[in-house]
Amino acid sequence: MEPTNAFERLIRDLTPRYGPGEARSIARIVFADALGYRVPPSALSAAEERFLAPLRERLLAGEPVQYVLGQADFFGLKFRVSPSVLIPRQETEELVALALRWLNARPQGQPIVLDIGLGSGCIGITLQRRRPDVRLFGIEKSPQALAVALENAHALLDESEYTFIEADILQPETIPPHWPVFDLILSNPPYVQRQEQHLMPEHVLAHEPHEALFVEGDDLLLFYRAIAHFAQQRLAPGGGLFFECNEFNARQVALLLREMGFSNVALQQDLSGAERIVWAIRESPSKPPL
Repeated sequence: MEPTNAFERLIRDLTPRYGPGEARSIARIVFADALGYRVPPSALSAAEERFLAPLRERLLAGEPVQYVLGQADFFGLKFRVSPSVLIPRQETEELVALALRWLNARPQGQPIVLDIGLGSGCIGITLQRRRPDVRLFGIEKSPQALAVALENAHALLDESEYTFIEADILQPETIPPHWPVFDLILSNPPYVQRQEQHLMPEHVLAHEPHEALFVEGDDLLLFYRAIAHFAQQRLAPGGGLFFECNEFNARQVALLLREMGFSNVALQQDLSGAERIVWAIRESPSKPPL
């Protein structure tokens, strides 16, 4: 039977690509965020039908709904996104939630936080929104991604609360030496090898930025090692280092951190049971003998 309204027609047309459950979810996002309907109406106006038509075509071509609408939900906030940045994901929300719990368990004080590889800025900005006392720094090597992160920070934070710059953790000399030591460093770095790309959804490969997804070469731990080395120099004793990881190499990341002298190294499973988050503490230097 032919669907009777635009909402059901969109679900029907998206179902071959996404399946019925995800197709309905995408349609609800479109009708809520693009058209302003929390409850889809029985009919759209002619103007709304014209507005919906190009969005529908992009969705049917496989473009992620977040890029089609130019925004993504993350931790209850709306973040601007473009094909220059990864789409924020639920696994990354879990990274932020764990880091917030760790921060909230520490003694009071103004935490100084560094987000490495900002992308949309969702990690650091969300932390700062939930902990307004955080002093936030961030680096991003892609000028296009940095522009998106700055746009989100401008929309969601006060100017005095953040400092975002273009810099590359693989070239640590690009990070200002006058920046303070940090109480918390977080990153969701590239962690997929090229030979694993056949395991990834088609719409991710076709639309999301490959430099944010893939580790070039054979060193899967390239970014984790570089960030951990930086943390050895610029993370305060007792400070926390938090990573999102590929579920297939999280144990290798944990082992790397132990070998580099970090303590309390822990793995955290995501909601699907995959080992997704690794976090550790920088050891305090030994006290000199009395």
